[in-house]
Amino acid sequence: MRTGDLTEATGLQAVLFDMDGTLLDSEKLWDVALDDLAAWLGGELSTAARNRMVGSSLGRSVAILHSDLGVEADPESSGCYLTDRMAELLANDLIWRPGAQAFLDAVHGTGWPTALVTSTHRRLTDIALRSIGPEYFAVTVCGDEVDRPKPHPDPYRKAARLLGVAPAASVAIEDSPLGVTAAEAAGCVVVAVPSEVPIAPAPTRTVWPSLEGRTVEELAQLVPSDAPRQSSA
Repeated sequence: MRTGDLTEATGLQAVLFDMDGTLLDSEKLWDVALDDLAAWLGGELSTAARNRMVGSSLGRSVAILHSDLGVEADPESSGCYLTDRMAELLANDLIWRPGAQAFLDAVHGTGWPTALVTSTHRRLTDIALRSIGPEYFAVTVCGDEVDRPKPHPDPYRKAARLLGVAPAASVAIEDSPLGVTAAEAAGCVVVAVPSEVPIAPAPTRTVWPSLEGRTVEELAQLVPSDAPRQSSA
């Protein structure tokens, strides 16, 4: 189905996808890399601290880990260790979240422009894109390409601006509370698909248990036909 077949019923102009935990089951790889970093620093990461990292930036995750372990370590060295370990894991062990590949393909088939909006740095995102397929996205915005990553709205605002659409005419699909916060603050219509951390229903979002069996028609119905069409920036 092409976009023209849906325009009478929707104001949807773009779809913005998170990556880790939304499209890819890569949070489990982050578990491995973070546990390895904690061991390298002589400690063990707590579950509570790990949960606070889901959807977060690299720098924030490293700071949480250092605090959780009670160590004074060089953030740059820890960040390099974590990035190198994740590069190894992403090159070999990526799997899709349930229904994500089929849903991404269906959205791509409509002709709606799409963006990948992730807290992961560009080096690691490009590795993951080899599995996802870079052709699915007109724009990719990575955590090291904005001044303020998620939970700030900057990544989603930047993606909408680059696509030339208004955030209110864009659906952001997220799995983490931090990502949902960022997308809502940017003014996007939000679909939350929880993976590692629960997300409560709210008037500002739609919660789907997974992407399995979801359709582009359901997505189109989330944005009213009178939504603003173009970015004001």
